[in-house]
Amino acid sequence: MSATAGPMTGQATPERLRARAEDAAAGLPALMLAAERLSTALSAGSHGLRRAGSGEEFWQYRPAAPGDSLRSIDWRRSARSDAQFVRDRELQTAQAAVVWVSGGQGMDYSGAPNRATKRDRADLLALAISVALLRGGERVGLAGQPPRAGRAQIDRIAQGLVLRPDSAGPDDDVPPIHALRPGQRVLLIADFLGDPAPVLSYLERAAGMGVRGAILQVLDPDEETFPFSGAVLFRTLSGASRHDTRDAQGLRAAYLNRLAERRELLRQAAARSGWHFGTHDTANAPAQALLWIASVLEG
Repeated sequence: MSATAGPMTGQATPERLRARAEDAAAGLPALMLAAERLSTALSAGSHGLRRAGSGEEFWQYRPAAPGDSLRSIDWRRSARSDAQFVRDRELQTAQAAVVWVSGGQGMDYSGAPNRATKRDRADLLALAISVALLRGGERVGLAGQPPRAGRAQIDRIAQGLVLRPDSAGPDDDVPPIHALRPGQRVLLIADFLGDPAPVLSYLERAAGMGVRGAILQVLDPDEETFPFSGAVLFRTLSGASRHDTRDAQGLRAAYLNRLAERRELLRQAAARSGWHFGTHDTANAPAQALLWIASVLEG
């Protein structure tokens, strides 16, 4: 199975898909507000790289060293002591970051009615990191779209996430390898429970192009712990795969082993490509995942 969907889930119909799209459109303001609030957890500021360079923002005074030119010395600061000081500015770069969130039906799963779906959490994280990067002066875009800077881009990204085409396709989705561009930083968010081959090929191509980034696997707590027992019909949300068992608890060890193997495969592939691999449980606070994303993208 490409994903664990828990007890039987109804087939998607045009009416249900339309209703979902209308609900998503209605939820756009709430997503925008939540992402704005979540992004405040990051002290992005001007998103400087915290090292001396050719930016305009003051960073620090430091004692002059051999190799510093006379033009670089701050004579006003130096006049207040017996030493000469250089006024360092913080290096800033207008970089391009690309965010991809899986559009597969498997991302619509939630094991409890009061818990966010994987898609809801992925969209929130994608928009929050986009807000933080855009505030820092970077160019950001969804995969397959041109990265842009500016406040208006936040609205474009939010609409692209929420008003994406109805997920009437397969349970899994793959990042668009044709959209890779040299020098970009990329964030991939999905459950990564399907065929790993496309993701491995993506990472290999990205490494060859000098593209660096991060992979975040978002799972529901039920997919993390497999709490099922007794007779259960497992079926992916598209209905493409199903498994009927009378002893779900007997499958738990095998499932958890396969999940661990999949994570290790992705972790090793990411490391070989100069990428980072992380996981997020939707029962946990989104701020934890956001801080991890920011740290690895900036690193």
